[in-house]
Amino acid sequence: MSAAASTTTTSLGDPPAWFTDALAVEAEPGEVEVDGVVVRYRSWGPPGDGLVLVHGGAAHARWWDHIGPLLARPEGRRVVAMDLSGHGDSGSRTGSYSLAGWADEVVAVAEASGTGPLPTVIGHSMGGMVALTAAQRHGEGLAGAVVVDTPVREQTPEETAARDQRAFGPLRVYPTREQAIARFRLVPDQEAQLPYVVAHIAEHSLREVEGGWSWKFDPAVFARSAMVPADLAVPGCRVALFRAEHGLVPADMGEMIVDRLGNGVPLIEIPTAAHHVMVDHPLSLVTGLRALLADWRHSRAHRRA
Repeated sequence: MSAAASTTTTSLGDPPAWFTDALAVEAEPGEVEVDGVVVRYRSWGPPGDGLVLVHGGAAHARWWDHIGPLLARPEGRRVVAMDLSGHGDSGSRTGSYSLAGWADEVVAVAEASGTGPLPTVIGHSMGGMVALTAAQRHGEGLAGAVVVDTPVREQTPEETAARDQRAFGPLRVYPTREQAIARFRLVPDQEAQLPYVVAHIAEHSLREVEGGWSWKFDPAVFARSAMVPADLAVPGCRVALFRAEHGLVPADMGEMIVDRLGNGVPLIEIPTAAHHVMVDHPLSLVTGLRALLADWRHSRAHRRA
């Protein structure tokens, strides 16, 4: 979902070939201005029918670096990972952030990045809230929205951590890049994680500032309202839910979300995975997404009457 400071470090080991091969695929950078703020993104694959990947709170597009190239092939689809405003390399807003505003950014990125007339939006955690909001606001222009371990309740874990001052307070400046990377951790934390994935994400979570290095997110992003059950409504496009077996969406919550979104919404569990699925079970996530997208390509949407 996000990143903050910690005192722990992890032995990296040698990353497998699939991971290094994915990172070796060069991403095409791009940007688009949305309501006066520059929103940046990274793309793989040729222009055409494609996907927009949306990160969680305090995260960024580089969380998808090892996922995007695998989704771009073998279908040759366009895959775009974006930095929401207030995150990553995108600009920050002087006013408030909102799920609706971020959903509009998703649509703008989809149009600017060449994902075709009907892209699919895939969002993790808070990014899943953005994907659902996009499905409600812009569903007629989307092929579908996929939500990955997104809890729908009164307050997200990032907001709770920020409220309790356990993370996401005023951005600390570290004298060296190495010191900052050593303080990186996942929020919420999880024991299961691939250290080479975490190391790559941590490396790209920093920006150089006066006096040293700091994190690439605006703490003000946590002042926005969360998505609560009452916000769920039948969307204007297909929707699918992925839940991690040991993540933040228990089975009953998943069923509640499906019930509110309407019949025909698949609920797919990734066995043994924790919340940050791309960090502990990335290949299972890719396999599930590939299977879902293949089914959507050859089947009709079923809507509740």
